[in-house]
Amino acid sequence: MDIIKAITLGIVQGISEFLPISSTAHLKIIPILLGWPDPGAKISAIIQLGTLIAVLVYFARDIGNTISGMIKAFSPGGNKNSPEARLGIAVIIGTIPVCILGLALKHYIEGVFRGMTVIAITQIVMAILLFVVERMTQSHSFAQEESASGKVGNASSKRPIESISLKDGAIVGIAQCLSLVPGASRSGSTLIGAFLTGLTREAAVRFSFLLSIPAVLISGLYELYKLKSEAPDPNVMQLSSMSLIIATLVAGLVGYASIAWLLKYLARHSTIVFVVYRILLGILLLGLIGGKYIAGN
Repeated sequence: MDIIKAITLGIVQGISEFLPISSTAHLKIIPILLGWPDPGAKISAIIQLGTLIAVLVYFARDIGNTISGMIKAFSPGGNKNSPEARLGIAVIIGTIPVCILGLALKHYIEGVFRGMTVIAITQIVMAILLFVVERMTQSHSFAQEESASGKVGNASSKRPIESISLKDGAIVGIAQCLSLVPGASRSGSTLIGAFLTGLTREAAVRFSFLLSIPAVLISGLYELYKLKSEAPDPNVMQLSSMSLIIATLVAGLVGYASIAWLLKYLARHSTIVFVVYRILLGILLLGLIGGKYIAGN
Protein backbone atom coordinates (compact mmCIF):
# COMPACT_ATOMS: atom_id res chain seq x y z
CA MET A 1 0.00 0.00 0.00
CA ASP A 2 2.92 2.33 0.70
CA ILE A 3 4.10 1.96 -2.90
CA ILE A 4 0.61 2.69 -4.26
CA LYS A 5 0.41 5.81 -2.11
CA ALA A 6 3.90 6.87 -3.17
CA ILE A 7 3.17 6.52 -6.89
CA THR A 8 -0.19 8.31 -6.51
CA LEU A 9 1.36 11.21 -4.60
CA GLY A 10 4.18 11.42 -7.14
CA ILE A 11 1.75 11.64 -10.07
CA VAL A 12 -0.39 14.25 -8.29
CA GLN A 13 2.67 16.33 -7.43
CA GLY A 14 4.13 16.06 -10.93
CA ILE A 15 0.92 17.20 -12.61
CA SER A 16 -0.18 19.90 -10.17
CA GLU A 17 3.16 21.53 -9.27
CA PHE A 18 3.49 23.45 -12.52
CA LEU A 19 -0.17 23.93 -13.41
CA PRO A 20 -1.71 26.92 -11.59
CA ILE A 21 -3.97 24.70 -9.47
CA SER A 22 -1.79 24.17 -6.32
CA SER A 23 0.16 20.96 -5.74
CA THR A 24 0.04 21.39 -1.95
CA ALA A 25 -3.76 21.51 -2.05
CA HIS A 26 -4.02 18.46 -4.31
CA LEU A 27 -1.57 16.49 -2.16
CA LYS A 28 -4.09 16.93 0.63
CA ILE A 29 -7.32 16.70 -1.37
CA ILE A 30 -6.57 13.44 -3.22
CA PRO A 31 -5.51 11.43 -0.13
CA ILE A 32 -8.59 12.62 1.77
CA LEU A 33 -10.89 11.60 -1.09
CA LEU A 34 -9.15 8.19 -1.15
CA GLY A 35 -9.51 7.79 2.61
CA TRP A 36 -5.79 8.17 3.29
CA PRO A 37 -4.17 10.30 6.00
CA ASP A 38 -2.91 13.81 5.18
CA PRO A 39 0.68 13.55 3.83
CA GLY A 40 1.50 16.70 5.80
CA ALA A 41 3.71 19.65 4.93
CA LYS A 42 6.94 17.68 5.38
CA ILE A 43 6.19 14.90 2.90
CA SER A 44 4.70 17.41 0.45
CA ALA A 45 7.88 19.53 0.54
CA ILE A 46 10.13 16.49 0.09
CA ILE A 47 8.19 15.15 -2.91
CA GLN A 48 8.49 18.62 -4.45
CA LEU A 49 12.22 17.93 -4.79
CA GLY A 50 11.26 15.56 -7.63
CA THR A 51 9.63 18.35 -9.60
CA LEU A 52 12.61 20.54 -8.76
CA ILE A 53 14.84 17.99 -10.51
CA ALA A 54 12.49 18.18 -13.51
CA VAL A 55 12.98 21.96 -13.66
CA LEU A 56 16.76 21.62 -13.37
CA VAL A 57 16.87 19.09 -16.21
CA TYR A 58 14.40 20.86 -18.50
CA PHE A 59 15.98 24.29 -18.05
CA ALA A 60 19.58 23.09 -17.74
CA ARG A 61 20.75 25.33 -20.59
CA ASP A 62 18.92 28.40 -19.23
CA ILE A 63 20.28 27.77 -15.74
CA GLY A 64 23.82 27.25 -17.07
CA ASN A 65 23.66 30.46 -19.11
CA THR A 66 22.28 32.39 -16.14
CA ILE A 67 24.98 31.17 -13.75
CA SER A 68 27.67 31.84 -16.36
CA GLY A 69 26.25 35.31 -17.00
CA MET A 70 26.26 36.14 -13.29
CA ILE A 71 29.85 34.96 -12.89
CA LYS A 72 30.93 37.11 -15.83
CA ALA A 73 28.88 40.05 -14.56
CA PHE A 74 30.62 40.13 -11.21
CA SER A 75 34.07 39.59 -12.67
CA PRO A 76 36.28 42.65 -13.22
CA GLY A 77 34.85 44.65 -16.10
CA GLY A 78 31.80 42.36 -16.38
CA ASN A 79 28.46 43.50 -17.75
CA LYS A 80 26.09 43.54 -14.78
CA ASN A 81 23.22 44.53 -17.06
CA SER A 82 23.37 41.48 -19.32
CA PRO A 83 20.06 39.57 -19.68
CA GLU A 84 21.57 36.50 -17.98
CA ALA A 85 22.86 38.49 -15.01
CA ARG A 86 19.56 40.34 -14.58
CA LEU A 87 17.62 37.07 -14.73
CA GLY A 88 19.82 35.46 -12.08
CA ILE A 89 19.62 38.45 -9.75
CA ALA A 90 15.86 38.70 -10.31
CA VAL A 91 15.50 35.06 -9.18
CA ILE A 92 17.53 35.79 -6.04
CA ILE A 93 15.54 38.93 -5.23
CA GLY A 94 12.27 37.11 -5.92
CA THR A 95 13.18 34.34 -3.47
CA ILE A 96 13.82 36.60 -0.46
CA PRO A 97 10.18 37.58 0.35
CA VAL A 98 8.83 34.00 0.39
CA CYS A 99 11.72 32.81 2.59
CA ILE A 100 11.17 35.56 5.16
CA LEU A 101 7.39 35.23 5.23
CA GLY A 102 7.60 31.43 5.13
CA LEU A 103 9.65 31.37 8.32
CA ALA A 104 7.40 33.94 9.98
CA LEU A 105 4.20 32.03 9.16
CA LYS A 106 5.64 28.52 9.48
CA HIS A 107 3.27 27.56 12.33
CA TYR A 108 0.20 28.58 10.34
CA ILE A 109 1.42 27.04 7.07
CA GLU A 110 1.78 23.63 8.72
CA GLY A 111 -1.43 24.07 10.73
CA VAL A 112 -4.54 26.14 10.14
CA PHE A 113 -3.64 27.09 6.55
CA ARG A 114 -3.90 23.39 5.57
CA GLY A 115 -7.59 23.24 6.49
CA MET A 116 -9.88 22.13 3.67
CA THR A 117 -12.11 25.18 4.06
CA VAL A 118 -9.12 27.47 3.60
CA ILE A 119 -7.99 25.45 0.57
CA ALA A 120 -11.47 25.56 -1.02
CA ILE A 121 -11.86 29.31 -0.56
CA THR A 122 -8.32 29.99 -1.73
CA GLN A 123 -8.92 27.96 -4.90
CA ILE A 124 -11.84 30.22 -5.81
CA VAL A 125 -10.26 33.53 -4.77
CA MET A 126 -7.02 32.85 -6.65
CA ALA A 127 -8.97 31.72 -9.72
CA ILE A 128 -10.78 35.06 -9.82
CA LEU A 129 -7.54 36.98 -9.23
CA LEU A 130 -5.73 35.07 -11.99
CA PHE A 131 -8.59 35.70 -14.42
CA VAL A 132 -8.83 39.42 -13.64
CA VAL A 133 -5.08 40.06 -13.79
CA GLU A 134 -4.58 38.16 -17.06
CA ARG A 135 -7.56 39.86 -18.72
CA MET A 136 -6.50 43.28 -17.43
CA THR A 137 -2.88 42.99 -18.59
CA GLN A 138 -3.80 41.36 -21.91
CA SER A 139 -6.33 44.10 -22.70
CA HIS A 140 -3.76 46.75 -21.78
CA SER A 141 -1.23 45.11 -24.10
CA PHE A 142 -3.72 45.07 -26.97
CA ALA A 143 -4.66 48.70 -26.39
CA GLN A 144 -1.01 49.78 -26.45
CA GLU A 145 -0.37 48.03 -29.77
CA GLU A 146 -3.55 49.33 -31.34
CA SER A 147 -2.62 52.85 -30.28
CA ALA A 148 0.87 52.48 -31.77
CA SER A 149 -0.08 50.85 -35.07
CA GLY A 150 -3.78 51.39 -35.56
CA LYS A 151 -4.17 47.63 -36.05
CA VAL A 152 -5.59 44.81 -33.97
CA GLY A 153 -3.04 43.86 -31.33
CA ASN A 154 -1.61 40.53 -30.32
CA ALA A 155 0.52 39.14 -27.50
CA SER A 156 3.74 40.07 -29.33
CA SER A 157 3.56 43.54 -27.76
CA LYS A 158 4.43 41.99 -24.41
CA ARG A 159 7.94 41.57 -23.05
CA PRO A 160 10.20 38.49 -23.48
CA ILE A 161 12.12 37.01 -20.57
CA GLU A 162 15.34 38.66 -21.80
CA SER A 163 13.87 42.04 -20.78
CA ILE A 164 13.34 41.05 -17.14
CA SER A 165 14.47 43.58 -14.53
CA LEU A 166 15.24 43.51 -10.81
CA LYS A 167 11.93 45.29 -10.21
CA ASP A 168 10.16 42.45 -12.01
CA GLY A 169 11.90 39.96 -9.72
CA ALA A 170 10.69 41.85 -6.65
CA ILE A 171 7.08 42.05 -7.93
CA VAL A 172 6.89 38.36 -8.82
CA GLY A 173 8.67 37.45 -5.58
CA ILE A 174 6.09 39.30 -3.51
CA ALA A 175 3.31 37.62 -5.48
CA GLN A 176 4.94 34.23 -4.79
CA CYS A 177 4.24 34.76 -1.08
CA LEU A 178 0.57 34.02 -1.82
CA SER A 179 1.63 30.41 -2.49
CA LEU A 180 2.38 29.93 1.22
CA VAL A 181 -1.36 29.36 1.63
CA PRO A 182 -2.26 25.87 0.34
CA GLY A 183 -4.65 26.24 -2.56
CA ALA A 184 -3.06 29.42 -3.90
CA SER A 185 -0.44 27.64 -6.08
CA ARG A 186 3.17 28.69 -6.51
CA SER A 187 2.87 28.78 -10.31
CA GLY A 188 -0.48 30.58 -10.13
CA SER A 189 0.88 33.22 -7.75
CA THR A 190 4.04 33.84 -9.76
CA LEU A 191 2.08 33.94 -13.03
CA ILE A 192 -0.09 36.69 -11.55
CA GLY A 193 3.02 38.65 -10.60
CA ALA A 194 4.64 38.04 -13.99
CA PHE A 195 1.50 39.13 -15.86
CA LEU A 196 1.54 42.38 -13.88
CA THR A 197 5.10 43.07 -15.08
CA GLY A 198 4.00 42.76 -18.73
CA LEU A 199 5.84 39.52 -19.57
CA THR A 200 4.39 37.25 -22.25
CA ARG A 201 2.62 34.13 -21.00
CA GLU A 202 5.54 31.95 -22.13
CA ALA A 203 8.09 34.24 -20.46
CA ALA A 204 5.94 34.34 -17.32
CA VAL A 205 5.85 30.54 -17.15
CA ARG A 206 9.61 30.22 -17.70
CA PHE A 207 10.40 32.77 -14.99
CA SER A 208 7.88 31.10 -12.69
CA PHE A 209 9.68 27.77 -13.09
CA LEU A 210 13.14 29.29 -12.57
CA LEU A 211 11.95 31.23 -9.52
CA SER A 212 10.65 28.02 -7.95
CA ILE A 213 14.15 26.46 -7.80
CA PRO A 214 15.59 28.19 -4.69
CA ALA A 215 12.36 28.16 -2.67
CA VAL A 216 11.55 24.50 -3.35
CA LEU A 217 15.15 23.43 -2.73
CA ILE A 218 15.37 25.27 0.59
CA SER A 219 11.98 24.07 1.88
CA GLY A 220 12.51 20.50 0.68
CA LEU A 221 15.94 20.09 2.26
CA TYR A 222 14.73 21.75 5.46
CA GLU A 223 11.74 19.40 5.76
CA LEU A 224 13.92 16.40 4.90
CA TYR A 225 16.21 17.34 7.78
CA LYS A 226 13.25 17.75 10.13
CA LEU A 227 11.78 14.42 9.03
CA LYS A 228 14.97 12.70 10.13
CA SER A 229 15.46 14.66 13.34
CA GLU A 230 11.92 14.96 14.71
CA ALA A 231 9.56 12.33 16.12
CA PRO A 232 6.86 11.07 13.67
CA ASP A 233 3.54 12.94 13.72
CA PRO A 234 0.71 10.41 14.31
CA ASN A 235 -1.78 12.71 12.56
CA VAL A 236 -0.13 12.57 9.13
CA MET A 237 0.75 9.90 6.59
CA GLN A 238 3.94 7.96 7.26
CA LEU A 239 5.96 6.67 4.30
CA SER A 240 9.13 4.59 4.32
CA SER A 241 12.34 6.09 2.93
CA MET A 242 12.01 3.90 -0.19
CA SER A 243 8.42 5.04 -0.77
CA LEU A 244 9.47 8.66 -0.44
CA ILE A 245 12.20 8.09 -3.03
CA ILE A 246 9.70 6.46 -5.40
CA ALA A 247 7.21 9.31 -4.95
CA THR A 248 9.95 11.86 -5.63
CA LEU A 249 11.16 10.09 -8.78
CA VAL A 250 7.63 9.71 -10.14
CA ALA A 251 6.98 13.40 -9.43
CA GLY A 252 10.11 14.29 -11.40
CA LEU A 253 9.17 12.22 -14.46
CA VAL A 254 5.57 13.44 -14.56
CA GLY A 255 6.70 16.99 -13.77
CA TYR A 256 9.06 17.06 -16.75
CA ALA A 257 6.17 16.19 -19.08
CA SER A 258 3.98 18.81 -17.39
CA ILE A 259 6.57 21.54 -17.99
CA ALA A 260 6.82 20.72 -21.69
CA TRP A 261 3.04 20.65 -22.09
CA LEU A 262 2.35 23.86 -20.14
CA LEU A 263 4.94 25.92 -22.02
CA LYS A 264 3.37 24.94 -25.34
CA TYR A 265 -0.19 25.35 -24.08
CA LEU A 266 0.17 28.82 -22.54
CA ALA A 267 2.10 30.09 -25.58
CA ARG A 268 -1.22 29.90 -27.47
CA HIS A 269 -3.95 29.81 -24.83
CA SER A 270 -5.02 31.77 -21.77
CA THR A 271 -5.29 30.32 -18.26
CA ILE A 272 -9.11 30.19 -18.42
CA VAL A 273 -9.26 26.38 -18.28
CA PHE A 274 -7.38 26.46 -14.96
CA VAL A 275 -9.58 29.28 -13.68
CA VAL A 276 -12.72 27.24 -14.37
CA TYR A 277 -11.18 24.10 -12.84
CA ARG A 278 -10.20 25.95 -9.66
CA ILE A 279 -13.66 27.45 -9.20
CA LEU A 280 -15.41 24.12 -9.77
CA LEU A 281 -13.01 22.35 -7.39
CA GLY A 282 -13.49 25.02 -4.73
CA ILE A 283 -17.30 24.77 -4.99
CA LEU A 284 -17.12 20.96 -4.86
CA LEU A 285 -14.97 21.04 -1.73
CA LEU A 286 -17.24 23.55 -0.01
CA GLY A 287 -20.20 21.31 -0.88
CA LEU A 288 -18.46 18.24 0.58
CA ILE A 289 -17.54 20.19 3.70
CA GLY A 290 -21.08 21.56 4.05
CA GLY A 291 -22.52 18.06 3.62
CA LYS A 292 -20.14 16.73 6.33
CA TYR A 293 -18.56 14.32 3.85
CA ILE A 294 -15.11 15.72 4.63
CA ALA A 295 -13.82 17.80 7.52
CA GLY A 296 -13.26 21.50 7.02
CA ASN A 297 -10.10 21.61 9.11
